[in-house]
Amino acid sequence: MRVELLTDLMLLAFRCDQTRIITFMLENGFGARYYDFLNVAQDHHSLTHHFDDPSMIADVVTINHWEMTQFAMLIEKMKNIQEGEGTLLDHTSVMFSSSMSDGNTHSPYNLPVILAGRAGGAITPGRHVVYENEPPRADLYIALMATLGVEVESFGTHGTQPLDGLVL
Repeated sequence: MRVELLTDLMLLAFRCDQTRIITFMLENGFGARYYDFLNVAQDHHSLTHHFDDPSMIADVVTINHWEMTQFAMLIEKMKNIQEGEGTLLDHTSVMFSSSMSDGNTHSPYNLPVILAGRAGGAITPGRHVVYENEPPRADLYIALMATLGVEVESFGTHGTQPLDGLVL
């Protein structure tokens, strides 16, 4: 499968110290990719405009499950790569997210975000963090940059401070 090959290439780049930062997008949110290998007959983007149709929602869930499985395989591989006193996952952070929480309404709020890894000890994993007043995602990016030693005062239009409670 193409995604597995690409994730293996990313891991090889980390292992060879060719990079320490990678961005990988499974699919553009406006893409019309078909997932026929999952027995899904319609393209992903059209399915996200499901108008509460249960069969369309079920197909979106099928695609989301496959994407999460790919993420889990990447994380598992990172956990199994020894690097110094820990693993590759111990020394990195990996973010999995979406640009929308609900494609049917184009809602950019309450976005699902999974952050894996310890970022060299800067992040404590294994917890679910809920923010009462949803901060801008750009604040998350500021906090992640801080784990790399990059201090910025702002990021984009809305990022003004590191996300509270993420970095130790």
